[in-house]
Amino acid sequence: MTATMRMMSHATPAAIMQIGTGFMGSKTLLSAVELGVFTTLANGGADLPTLQQKLGLHQRSARDFLDALVALNLLERKNGVYSNTVETDLFLDKAKPSYVGGLLEMANARLYRFWGLLTDALRSGELQNEGKGGDDFFAAMYATPAQLRDFLRAMSGLSVGPALAIAEKFDWKSHATFMDLGTAQGELPVIVAQAHPHLRGIGFDLPLVRPVFEDFVAGHSLSDRVVFKGGDFFVDALPKTDVIVMGHILHDWDLGQKKALLGKAFEALPKGGAVIAYDPILDDDRRQNTFGLLASLNMLIETKGGFEYTGADCQAWMREAGFSATRVEHLVGPHSMAIGIK
Repeated sequence: MTATMRMMSHATPAAIMQIGTGFMGSKTLLSAVELGVFTTLANGGADLPTLQQKLGLHQRSARDFLDALVALNLLERKNGVYSNTVETDLFLDKAKPSYVGGLLEMANARLYRFWGLLTDALRSGELQNEGKGGDDFFAAMYATPAQLRDFLRAMSGLSVGPALAIAEKFDWKSHATFMDLGTAQGELPVIVAQAHPHLRGIGFDLPLVRPVFEDFVAGHSLSDRVVFKGGDFFVDALPKTDVIVMGHILHDWDLGQKKALLGKAFEALPKGGAVIAYDPILDDDRRQNTFGLLASLNMLIETKGGFEYTGADCQAWMREAGFSATRVEHLVGPHSMAIGIK
């Protein structure tokens, strides 16, 4: 037996094919979120005819669709009755505050089709989303109140886990004020303020975000401690606070803009103040954080110059901006935070 034949006798294309057809499982989940499968099942299980009727599924598709969700471990089936798993009931029921499906809704409505243009992006280096024709991405996302709320809710879904970890892991005791730069609807300020009653917070974002932010904060009875500041963080002076958080912000911009934002943070902070940048920060060897590397390709599709970065990269930029002590700490899943102390 030749060396090639011996290799073929042990090798299998299964992993290659699983990755290559992974979009099938992804789109099955995204369609399930769009159709409200998990919200429908949140109040109890249902059999095939009931779900087919409630979800508006064609007879030809219903059984295979629901059983595919079972095989993907997104639903359970017992004696012909379908029900949510613990995870899908907690995170994909729209009626629960733990719902993270906003990001999946955006992935279904936007990112799925734009990722079909990845090869074009790899060859051209140009974004492939609504801004491809020269329009401003954020202007497109904020074009109507409904689009604005959907986008901000999607960003919150991505931030819940990291925000909870930051509230727990960062030493807030020696600080009195903080600001969340690019705050969206205010998920992080709310979570941090709830965990630390002595803190007062600011959510900084474009002025159009104000009503969504203030409604969200008021819904958590925190309007007396968490307020909104409207502006453009590249143009306007940043409010003076003890801590500045940049969540899913640095990765949106090119290298010069990243450094400029860290420089503005340094100028706004007092001595002993801290900047926290969290993203799906890449491991320094750029091998382990698969989500982060794919997220960097998403930045290629979504932005003019954005990219994910390693912890070593961010610490170097922070030191260049003037921060005297820097470190990186893991948060949750693929997310980590880089911290700079002035």
